[in-house]
Amino acid sequence: MSELIVKVFVDADSCPVKKEIVSICQKFNQSAVFVSSIAHEMNVPDGFTHVSVDSDKEAADMYILNQSKRGDCCVTQDHALASILLPKGVDVLSPRGYVYREENIMQMLDARYLSQKERRKGGKTKGPRAFTEEDRSLFCHQFTRILSKKAGK
Repeated sequence: MSELIVKVFVDADSCPVKKEIVSICQKFNQSAVFVSSIAHEMNVPDGFTHVSVDSDKEAADMYILNQSKRGDCCVTQDHALASILLPKGVDVLSPRGYVYREENIMQMLDARYLSQKERRKGGKTKGPRAFTEEDRSLFCHQFTRILSKKAGK
């Protein structure tokens, strides 16, 4: 499978749209690198890469951070990883189809910090809502849009 000039990195441990990533990448003749902890078994189709990293909390993030470059794309739900990749010029998309932007990432990080602070004090915070088919559909639309733009279509 020949690749676009860019790479697609997937923070794969808890990614609910792996099949969709493979399908959309295949439409664009694009491969992807699925990065996960050694604790997670994973099979990927021919033409795709699976990288196992140690089970350190940030190991997958560090791999993606060190391997990505301007123009690449990353699928992650990790706001902190997104905040580091955006200044590098990496397009970052959540599995729910949310396109991270430098204009709003600080607000997202602040909200995450306040929730963590509340939990440390023993308070309860709302967890993420359940993943829906609408989320999956939005992801497919946004990921297709990003790869179309990179392919010049």
